[in-house]
Amino acid sequence: MKTSNKFTFSRLVFAPVFFLIYNIPLWTGNDLLAKISAFIMIPLLAVFELTDYFDGHYARKNGEVSDFGKLFDPFADVMLNLTVFACSLKSIDSSMGSYIPLVIFVFIMYREFSQSFLRMVATRQGIAIAARKGGKIKTVFYIISGFAFLAVESAIRLGILDFSAYYSIVKYVLTGFFAVCLLLSYISFIDYLKNFSSVFKNA
Repeated sequence: MKTSNKFTFSRLVFAPVFFLIYNIPLWTGNDLLAKISAFIMIPLLAVFELTDYFDGHYARKNGEVSDFGKLFDPFADVMLNLTVFACSLKSIDSSMGSYIPLVIFVFIMYREFSQSFLRMVATRQGIAIAARKGGKIKTVFYIISGFAFLAVESAIRLGILDFSAYYSIVKYVLTGFFAVCLLLSYISFIDYLKNFSSVFKNA
């Protein structure tokens, strides 16, 4: 496997690991595991995001750009993003509940799967769908929202901040972040559809 694809593959493999690290304390109610997970989640997500940089870097540096990589990299990104957002559906503190409304998560999921399908069809037709500005901005907000909710969740699990009285405010703020993610995801998707409409002419 090429070096760039190894970085991509690591994101795909460790996405379910991240899911388990986040959720096992919820399933078991084990306070020690909750505290351990709080120390792991943010650094782990940071490593994931770095692999996204390195796979592109080595693909260009070593001349490893391929049709497979053009599909594999965004697919791994989708799996990681949806895994993080799925985790935000439930906090370890029942008073906090969910960080992201289910409807927002579902519509983001619809968008990501549709985008993946578009890339697959385009690749089969020999059309490369490069990342556009709107997609990059969307990705930045995905990352910000992921780290923001994990920061709050980690603080709750460690018990270092008691802001239970402000849970409603925190939820409104984070819901706002995720709502922006939803909006940007569809704006960028419409942009992709407009610029790569030729994909469907030969379908």
